[in-house]
Amino acid sequence: MSTTVMEVDGVSGDAAEKHRALVAVERRKSLLFRLWIATGLFFLVLPGTILGFTNLLVITAHHGLSGLSPAWIQAHGHSQVFGWIGSFVLGIGFYSQPQTRANRGRLPVTCWALWTAGLTLHWLAGAYLWRWRVTLPLSGLLELVAILMFLYAASQHKLPEQTGEEAGAKAKARPRAGMEPWMQTVLVSNAAMLMAIALNFAIEVRLALAGLTPARPHGFDQRYLVLLGWGFLAPLVWGFSARWLPIFLGAGPVRGRMLQMAVLVDVLGVVLGMAGQTLAATVLLAVGAVMAAVAIRVFSAPERPAKTLGVHSSFPVFLRIAFVWSIVASLLGVWAAVADVHGGIWGGSRHALTVGFAAMMVMTVGPRILPHFAGILRLWSPRLMFATLLLLLAGCTLRVSMEPLAYEGMAHFAWKLLPISGFLELAAVLLFALQLILTVARGESFFPPA
Repeated sequence: MSTTVMEVDGVSGDAAEKHRALVAVERRKSLLFRLWIATGLFFLVLPGTILGFTNLLVITAHHGLSGLSPAWIQAHGHSQVFGWIGSFVLGIGFYSQPQTRANRGRLPVTCWALWTAGLTLHWLAGAYLWRWRVTLPLSGLLELVAILMFLYAASQHKLPEQTGEEAGAKAKARPRAGMEPWMQTVLVSNAAMLMAIALNFAIEVRLALAGLTPARPHGFDQRYLVLLGWGFLAPLVWGFSARWLPIFLGAGPVRGRMLQMAVLVDVLGVVLGMAGQTLAATVLLAVGAVMAAVAIRVFSAPERPAKTLGVHSSFPVFLRIAFVWSIVASLLGVWAAVADVHGGIWGGSRHALTVGFAAMMVMTVGPRILPHFAGILRLWSPRLMFATLLLLLAGCTLRVSMEPLAYEGMAHFAWKLLPISGFLELAAVLLFALQLILTVARGESFFPPA
């Protein structure tokens, strides 16, 4: 935590007043961050995981997707990707931005209100068909306005100028002057998020005017999922990993140029995937996933001890496991492009990416950084963190391995094991939410009493 929130003894006058003002700013940012995290946890648990678990029970009961509305599946995915991950991203984004005119007033709270309202209306429209011809396009409009407000606030932040010596020291990690590769990667993710929300709004307007249900057409949805998974989620995790993992894992500096190449390959794969060139797209996405892991040095020998203070000692192991899942997801995608018939291999690939990679990274790195952003000194229970990650790993492994066997008719017994994977992942999500709630509610705050 910065020194702006430490007590200052023997200081009076203008310096003390300035110190109190800085503390007030940090406290306000932390409170707003908690609001975003609470929103993300709500959509993770209720319309996200619980709805997804319900969907899984229906699928296993009917041994396929015939008994389940596509709108339910899409409502679950929307809540997971935008409701959970998206809310966390916006919360971290607003917290990380310096105090400018754009984010010092009502804009962050207004953005949160619009975003939350949009997510809620989408949930009601997709899962319960509540006045969906009105609520569905309205939800898309609110989400689009919210993300534009966020990007406007972010655009007001100017990069600090660097001296020649500082620029030279970062020449290997940052080949060109300007943004570092990790920031460029996050910006690619933000651009994909904006594109996904804009496309979502456009299709929702079309469905409201002429559709029979609030579900996106299957062909469009398959291409849209490429944009969500490999355009938004993968670069998002790569970017923040390039920023934090060299510190947390004790690894060497990021190979900046290789990371840029990995992102370019990934973007090309996403473009081909959305154009319907599935096999070529999946091959490129697999190459990009491997290149990103090598660029961030996830599997390289550490140069110094990992930073596990305040979290469980298994922290570095689960970080590496998450990147293994990203490569598994990409390879399953190649297999699916060649052999998938009933959607089982595609389902396993997407689950490996969204749960094995993205969710495991959030649940591993989150306990390390989120308490500090919320103004709390330490995580409530490192042991609970380990139990959460172990349950998530077990559930994801069972789901990804059984889904192709069940859907593609390779092994009938796999249908009986799929619900167990749902129970394990639901337990992991509930423990993760409980961990953050207890950390904020019972943890020691950085801030002195108001």
